[in-house]
Amino acid sequence: QVQLVESGGGLVQAGGSLRLSCAASGRTFSINAMGWFRQAPGKEREFVAAIRWSGGTTYYADSVKGRFTISRDNAKNTVYLQMNSLKPEDTAVYYCAARKSSFGLGYATMYDYWGQGTQVTVSA
Repeated sequence: QVQLVESGGGLVQAGGSLRLSCAASGRTFSINAMGWFRQAPGKEREFVAAIRWSGGTTYYADSVKGRFTISRDNAKNTVYLQMNSLKPEDTAVYYCAARKSSFGLGYATMYDYWGQGTQVTVSA
């Protein structure tokens, strides 16, 4: 099993920045990719960004491309999501997820492990 713990959420004004962290523990050797998803009230969970553990290839949703950056620290088994130029529509609960495979990273149903989520609220 793999445990994921997110941190770094909060309240920020539009145009501001936040950095989310997700620390993985347990059988981390089984992880080949990690991703961030978000879910706003009344909406489905949507893909935000993902990174392959080996090589560091990154993927982004069009809605966050150029504003968000996903990165990883292999030694710490931690993935980060730097969010800049935040907009009110970025408000959501952000979830970290881990996948044993390095494919299908844009689909929530493909991930094997999930964190508890952290709230991000962007005020206008």
